Amino acid sequence: MQKKVSGYCALCISRCGCISTVRDGVLVSVEPDPTHPTGEHLCIKGRTAPEWVNSPERILTPLKRTNPKGSADPGWQPIPWEDALKTVADRLNTLAQTNGRESVAFSVTTPSGTAVSDSFVWINRLAHAFGSPNTVFATENCNWHKDFTPVHTLGSGIGMPDYEKSGCIILWGFNPTATWLAQATQVRRAKKRGAKLIVIDCRKVGMASMADQWLRVRPGSDGILAMSLAHVMIEKGWFDAAFIRDSSNGSFLVRMDSGALLTEADIDAEGSDQCYLQWDEVKQSVRRVNAKNKTADDQCAMPALFGSFTIETLQGAISCSPAFQLYADRCKSYAPELQHSITGVSEVQLYKTARLLHECGPVSYFTWTGTAQQTQASQTSRAISLLYALTGDLDAPGGNVYFEKPTINNVFGLDLMDVQQKQKALGLAERPLGPGTMGWISSTDLYRAVVHHQPYSVKALISFGANPQLTKPPTPDTEKALKALEFYVHADLFMNPTAEYADIVLPVASPWERTGLYAGFHVSQQADAHIQLRPAVIEPRGESKSDMWIVFQIAKRLGLDEHFFLGDMDRALEHLLLPANVDRQTLEDNPQGIRLPITTRYRKYQTEGFATPTGRLEIYSIRFQETGYDPLPRFKEEVGIDPVYPLLLTSAKWVQFCHSQQRNVPSLRKRMPDPLVEVHPETAFEKGIGDGDWVVINTLQGTTQARARYNSDLQVDVVCSQYGWWSPDAQGKGQHYNGLVDSDGIDPIGSSNSLRQIYCNIQPLEE
Repeated sequence: MQKKVSGYCALCISRCGCISTVRDGVLVSVEPDPTHPTGEHLCIKGRTAPEWVNSPERILTPLKRTNPKGSADPGWQPIPWEDALKTVADRLNTLAQTNGRESVAFSVTTPSGTAVSDSFVWINRLAHAFGSPNTVFATENCNWHKDFTPVHTLGSGIGMPDYEKSGCIILWGFNPTATWLAQATQVRRAKKRGAKLIVIDCRKVGMASMADQWLRVRPGSDGILAMSLAHVMIEKGWFDAAFIRDSSNGSFLVRMDSGALLTEADIDAEGSDQCYLQWDEVKQSVRRVNAKNKTADDQCAMPALFGSFTIETLQGAISCSPAFQLYADRCKSYAPELQHSITGVSEVQLYKTARLLHECGPVSYFTWTGTAQQTQASQTSRAISLLYALTGDLDAPGGNVYFEKPTINNVFGLDLMDVQQKQKALGLAERPLGPGTMGWISSTDLYRAVVHHQPYSVKALISFGANPQLTKPPTPDTEKALKALEFYVHADLFMNPTAEYADIVLPVASPWERTGLYAGFHVSQQADAHIQLRPAVIEPRGESKSDMWIVFQIAKRLGLDEHFFLGDMDRALEHLLLPANVDRQTLEDNPQGIRLPITTRYRKYQTEGFATPTGRLEIYSIRFQETGYDPLPRFKEEVGIDPVYPLLLTSAKWVQFCHSQQRNVPSLRKRMPDPLVEVHPETAFEKGIGDGDWVVINTLQGTTQARARYNSDLQVDVVCSQYGWWSPDAQGKGQHYNGLVDSDGIDPIGSSNSLRQIYCNIQPLEE
């Protein structure tokens, strides 16, 4: 018997609409569903789902370690679910009583690149309900710098390009053809109707070939490029001065003596420190602007954006300048003639790109991991956000907007912990504006707590789908931490190098074997108005269960079931749907999803302001300034090149694989059997490397091997490899990209790792 079932592919954030074919209870094919708002295309990973869903390598029963960690054979012994769950709950309760709940860390893989999105909020809720402020998540190397760091500039994340109305689109460190197919579809449509396209990437891949401007930026220099572009736009007057004056804090005066914004309290003993001051060019005097009630002295004033002014304060006369003047001065230090040797982008191309931004609006942009996995990612995020602010197109038709989407209840549960427990998040003291504010911690902070017991000891880790051996540098620290854990639980579909260290392994059902709710498919208002309850199309293989079921069962045995609807997952789903004005039965009757009558509200800031301390888009970040960070983007000078490691190594995704997944899918491995490193032919010739030769990549941290592939579009001193590769047979050093990355190169604000900015050398592999 054969049936076709509508759904969506949950393997990455694209959530492409699809139709699955089941024959005699077996998944046999997955095809795109062109009627779905994200279903025009489906990538090769989704199409090959039947291969890995039906793989003989699937974990199908709970397993218990019987041999010591480090043994060649873990001695896995199948055990009943009840025994596994009881063991987990007993060990966690014991550790909570003896070492504190912070001694248990949780781990969850990325919902942007895996199907854990079905249960992501519930896994986080379990950690918070238990009382652990420590969840290792991929955010610092994934979405933090597009969704959270921009809050300090825009009051929210960067939003989504309004592709249907954009006149000019920027793809910055983002290749949607390999990472977000539904966005690639939108870009192609926009380009077809005449939109201009700017691609900023060190590689000429994906849509760079159809770009009006492709800027071959040197890895790690994106922030400097953004500042240089901004300088050109300011110098030429190619920016929306009215937007900057009326909707940003660019006109607010900054005290030159302290770096703080000048407030009414500085000039009036009874004044408010929430009332900021501008210089009125008409009256040649200060003007008050209240951040809370968004009122000002004179609505007909002309606040200055440039200049230097002496203001009489309670402490005497001080020099002040508008924040925008300070931003313009900072941008000038990255002028086109100064940046070329750093970024590799010519002055001519820089001016052409700036002109496109000025003349071809409205402008929209999207950036992702290409700009996030750097040592200065947070300030890079700020620099790009501020460059975009100059266009005045934020939340305007054709700009970056915040589409309306179905409202569902938030069950993340961070409020289940008290303030004192939240403050114990590892790394929060060192990076008070980083992921620790959300209860997410970096792998580096976890390793320090497990191995060195600093600032306290972490004894256990409960992991859902993560594979830090391959994805969380540095590898030597990962191995030490995994060996040192007193108790480690790993839930996954397949065994991987990280799971080999577990004490208990729990089998997870594939997304085709469980239901999943998704509200808002991102890439357009039509897509974001879409809500869908993806049905299970086949029965779970073996004894595998959904992540959500595992969470609810562990919670029940920990005595936390009051926070999990007494273990009733149906009630939990109904609770999620309450604000959406759609019930479960309606969604079950429409497996292809339904579109709610939602429309976009543009320029919401005009009535609601921005969710920042000043109530405006912040050219000058108050939270950065108060925390001790530079309130304007600043970038450290690059140190001299080490002759031992003269090349700059970066990495990128290929469409065949996502992170450390899918290497065990035969048809995908046939397409790409070996890890690759792209190298410029001139560089390869100098080193005696032929196209297709095996090479050794060396960094200060370690080595790995890959096949060389010539790419004449790269800068001659840049090489690009792939992370996530591993082999069940490989042991020790030299097995994967993660082993090349050290722990020193992390962003001091957002804690991202330098996965795309590593100095290296390459040489032919000796026979």
